[in-house]
Amino acid sequence: MGRMEATVVDLRYHMNDVLKALERNESVSVLYRGKVKGIIRPAVRVSAPRLRDHAFFGSRASGASVEKTMERLRGGRYRDL
Repeated sequence: MGRMEATVVDLRYHMNDVLKALERNESVSVLYRGKVKGIIRPAVRVSAPRLRDHAFFGSRASGASVEKTMERLRGGRYRDL
């Protein structure tokens, strides 16, 4: 993982370069008067859940009706009463 250094002025006038560095998964050290004041790190990317991992996917293979499967997934309106 690389590291970029940017001054406060760079953040103001060259933010596009900072964003490109973050896109390349590089950290950006923010300098003020030649000293590091902070570090900007790339965001952690979370992948979306896969459709095949959903409980309803493949439910017809079990032989249950759609109504029964939906009732089980929804939890039932009066289950807790």
